[in-house]
Amino acid sequence: MDHNSNNNSTFKAALILALAIAGFFVFLYFQEKQEGDLKSIEIETKTTEADYANLKLDSLSHELDMKIEALAALGARVEELEKVKASLQRDKRNLSNSKSANVNEYTSRIREYELIINEQEEELRKLRQENTLLGDENKNIASNNTKLRTDNTQLKTEKEALIDTVIVYTRDNNELKEKVTIGAALRPQSYLVTAINRRGKEREGDEFKSKKVDRIKVSFKLAENVLTKKENKTVYLRLMDPNKNVISDMALGSGTFTFGGKQTIYTAMQTISYTNTNQTVDFIYDRDTKYEKGSYTIELYSEGFRIGQTSFVIK
Repeated sequence: MDHNSNNNSTFKAALILALAIAGFFVFLYFQEKQEGDLKSIEIETKTTEADYANLKLDSLSHELDMKIEALAALGARVEELEKVKASLQRDKRNLSNSKSANVNEYTSRIREYELIINEQEEELRKLRQENTLLGDENKNIASNNTKLRTDNTQLKTEKEALIDTVIVYTRDNNELKEKVTIGAALRPQSYLVTAINRRGKEREGDEFKSKKVDRIKVSFKLAENVLTKKENKTVYLRLMDPNKNVISDMALGSGTFTFGGKQTIYTAMQTISYTNTNQTVDFIYDRDTKYEKGSYTIELYSEGFRIGQTSFVIK
């Protein structure tokens, strides 16, 4: 009886010990499994965070590219942003290549990049607003320039019209002056040609015999003219032979005067005092050479005008 009790006690003790050992191993198994699961969860979490950080860096890189392009188009300096972009690209490569990256560190850098991009968005807003104002100012300037060009064209047209008017007035004025000047010119009338022989006998008419002509006297009256000034007037006489050559002899007082811008030979010249009293003027020309047969022409000039003409014939 006592022997069986001892055996039972021993068996129970062994069984309890075995159960305790088995329970310990079960505990160790579950503890190790739990730790393994936790590590798997931690690794998975880190991987997910790294992937998220990488995606975020990609998104920020694209957004930063857009900001750089927009700012450059508006004329802003983007050198510093290009440096930020290069730094962001390095972070992307390091995060992708590293198996033990500190995601928290990249999360902090991501916030820095986001802050920079937000600041650039504000800068873009200001630049767009300034460009809008500049655009409005440019439109106003363009409008003003258009108006100025229109005004300038109008002024130019008016100036040209004024110049044309001045030209017309000047021409008319010159024509009027010329008419007044012509109107004020001496007016010979009542011509009388006289042939004088050596004995001093005079014969009036328009035809003379050559042997009875030693001197020629040309007489005329100066018509009254209120436009003509009472002053000394120089009158030039040109006597032309039948061949239309001017008869002249410098020893007898011939010379030249200006007519039509050219030097013109005259036969005789005298200065008279014009009195506006229908006064008579006489020219007497003496020559040693006999007059050839034919028609002779007498022309009178004064103050730039040809003022009269008459003729006679030698038979």
